[in-house]
Parts: sequence; structure tokens; C-alpha cells
Amino acid sequence: MQVSETLNEGLKREIKIVVPKADLQSRLGERLEDAKGKVRLNGFRPGKVPVAHLRKMYGRSFMAEIVNEILNETPRSVLSDRGEKSATQPEVDMTEDEKEAEKVLTGDADFEFSLKYEVIPPIEIKDFSSIKVTREVVEILDEEVEEQVKRIAQSAVEYEPKKGKAENGDQVTMDYAGKVDGEAFEGGTDTDAKLVLGSNQFIPGFEDQLVGTKAGDEKQVKVTFPDDYGAAHLAGKDAVFDVKVKQVASAGEIVIDDELAKKLGLESAERLREVVREQIESQYGNVTRQKVKRQLLDALDEQYKIDSPSKLVDAEFNNIWAQITNDLEQAKKSFEDEDTTEEEAREEYMRLAERRVRLGLVLSEIGEKAGIEVSEQELQQAVMNQVRQYPGQEKEVFEFFKGNPDAVANLRAPIFEEKTVDHLLEQVSVTDKTVSKEELMADDEEATETKKAAPAKKKPAAKKKAAPKKKKADAES
Repeated sequence: MQVSETLNEGLKREIKIVVPKADLQSRLGERLEDAKGKVRLNGFRPGKVPVAHLRKMYGRSFMAEIVNEILNETPRSVLSDRGEKSATQPEVDMTEDEKEAEKVLTGDADFEFSLKYEVIPPIEIKDFSSIKVTREVVEILDEEVEEQVKRIAQSAVEYEPKKGKAENGDQVTMDYAGKVDGEAFEGGTDTDAKLVLGSNQFIPGFEDQLVGTKAGDEKQVKVTFPDDYGAAHLAGKDAVFDVKVKQVASAGEIVIDDELAKKLGLESAERLREVVREQIESQYGNVTRQKVKRQLLDALDEQYKIDSPSKLVDAEFNNIWAQITNDLEQAKKSFEDEDTTEEEAREEYMRLAERRVRLGLVLSEIGEKAGIEVSEQELQQAVMNQVRQYPGQEKEVFEFFKGNPDAVANLRAPIFEEKTVDHLLEQVSVTDKTVSKEELMADDEEATETKKAAPAKKKPAAKKKAAPKKKKADAES
């Protein structure tokens, strides 16, 4: 086999492979000799079939098998011999001329083909001790725990029908039908809907107009959808809702005791407070983790200025772009609505794709050099976490992962990344800083998606329902 490099430009490589016809004939001869003792043909005793006859009958199909074996074996051996890692599966380029291909299969011509691929650039692991990150920590006060416990108790409170007018805090049961420009719209109608006045569950202005109503009242509620409402066709529009109040009920006394805890599956009110504290700690801990990780990735981004394989970048960009355009389509918005142009957006997300790929390669190399591995137990746990997200479809989801190794591999990557991040946090300088919850949760303007390498994708618009009972939520980032 003759191997020669025909292209070495940046990360791009092209290797020409020539397998002499003599080598092909030799491998074919071995294959025919092996088949001689196994083939059973009428008119011949076992093991006595002439090789020339076997060649005539099976030579072409055997040679096709040999060619496929060469195509499967060669990329691995060439990369190994050259000490290179391919970013993607090497592309095989060979003749499409039927006559030339036929000569190869009959053993009358050399088998020539080329491998085209991009290498993963060499990455020299640097000293991490110079990297400094700040870990923001929130002190959880008893008052915050108690406030959350009170909300839980409030959500479990029972309402008793009352006579008289509805006040803030009362629950109203109603039927409503909304119209915009005189036309009904999807999500604008409901029956026996329950609403606690003052809860701000509905769009602004809706609940205020029901204060003072009583059972049996019919009222027209006039509101205006917010300009940034998620359903673009309703944003900024005036709407009229015909509301029939069917019942007004007042909330019972809010009681935080062991009985409440037992209703929630816990043994005592004290245990309820412990669980709430753990949940708050977990919530803040996740935000702290993401902020620390972002600082770490930003530092690595400054340290490692390597080239990224274009095929990986293009694949990552295509994934991002598909998500972006899908979100815009569902929100019925354009790039102009997001104060940008398609060209500017493409440039922004291409930079994001390049950063993700580059930092992904860096983290992979760091993790590999550190001997980080993802255990089968961790993978199984990840699969079960996915399964639990689809109640009622557990069997189908489990079978999906069982039959799709690539899907399981996709679960491996984020686990490996998080373990590598843990490894790095042990190497870098971490300073704890106590902050308020408002400071921790505040949006960081520097934490834009153009700087992040994490898998989360920027979404230009939130996906929201048109139903009036859904108050406009903050846009997804």
C-alpha cells in the first residue's frame, strides 16, 4: 500500500492511497484458498473445487469484500501512523467510473482512493493556577425559608364560598370568552376557570376589574396585551373578555403544621422546612455553578487560541441556526423584531459555534489527559433521568436509548464536561464571595451567548401561549 500526502493546509489533510493490484490479487488468493475447503458445489468433492473455478464464480464478490475491508481499515491505520486525530469521519473519494471500478474488482487495476479530513489541532495543556474565579454564595435566611413554606401552605389552602363582593385574595370561579378585533382567538376561552385575585396570573389589568364582582355577575373586561407578549399576533392588541362570575370564595386560614406536611408526603413541619431549605440551596447552587463555570470557560477562551475544524463548526452552527429560526417562526417574529438582521445574526452565531467547538476540544483534551472517565453507572443514571421525564412512556424511552448508541453517547458528553469542570475547579484559584440573592440572580450582561460555550442556545423570543390566564413571563435567554 502506497500512502502519500497531497494536501496539508491548516487543519485540512488529503491522503492518496494506492493499493497495487498485486496486493489485491494476493488477498483474493488467500480468500479463495480459505473458501476452497468450505464451499460445496455439485460435481466436486469437498475441498477439491479448483481455485480457478472459484475465482470465476466468486472472484468479483470476494474482491468487493476486500475493497470494503480496505476502506474500513485504512483510515484508522493512516491516522495512527501519522499520529493524527480526525475531527470527523474521513471522507473517502474514489473513482465513479464504472469501467475503472470493474477493473479493480477483476484484479486488473490498482485500487486508488483518497482520504479527506480535518485534524484536531494539538493542544498543549497549560498551567491552571493563574486562573482566578469568584464563587458567589448566598446565605439562606430563616425568613426566606419561612416565606417559601408559607407560599406552599397558601397553595394548599382550601377556599370556602362566600356571599358578597370579591376582594384581593379571594378565589373567583368564572367562564370567559375573549375577542381581539371582534374575533375569538386560540386560548382566549375557558369554563370554570379559577383565579385568585391579586395573584397576577392573568395579563395586567384583568384581575383588577374583577375586584368587587359577585356570584352571578356578568362583566366585560377590557385589557391590552403587553407589547412584548410571547404570542406576536396578540402583542399590543386590545382585547375584550366576556366574563361570567360563577362563584366567589375566600381563603381559609393558612396553617403550617405537621398535618400540612403529611398532606405533602412529609413527616413533620420541621422536615418540610428542611426540604424547602435544601431546594433553595439547590436553586442558588445551580446559579452559582453556572456563573463559576462561565468564568472558567471565559478564562480558557483567553488561554487557548486554537483553530477549530470547520466541519465541526459548521455542524454546531447548523444546530444553533435551526433552533433560532424555529423559535422565530413559532413566535411569528423576524430578525428585525429582534433589532438585528439575518446577516448579523449569522455572524454572531457563527462566532458562538466556533467558541463552543474550540472550548469543547480543549475540555476534551484536559479531561482525557486527567484520566477522567464516565462510568456505566453514571450513564445508566443519565438514561433513567431521561426516562423519568416522560411519565407513561418510560418503556418506549428506555428502548430508544437501548437501541441508539449515539443517543447514549450524547448523554456521555455533558457528564464528561461537568466532571472535567470539577477537575479544573480543583486546580484554579476560587474565592468565595457572599452576595444577596438579588445579586446572584441578576442578569450579567457579559454572560451573553456569544461568550458561552455551554450547550444552551440563545432564543430570540420566548414561546408563550396566547391564553389570557398566562401572565407574560420573562423571555427565555
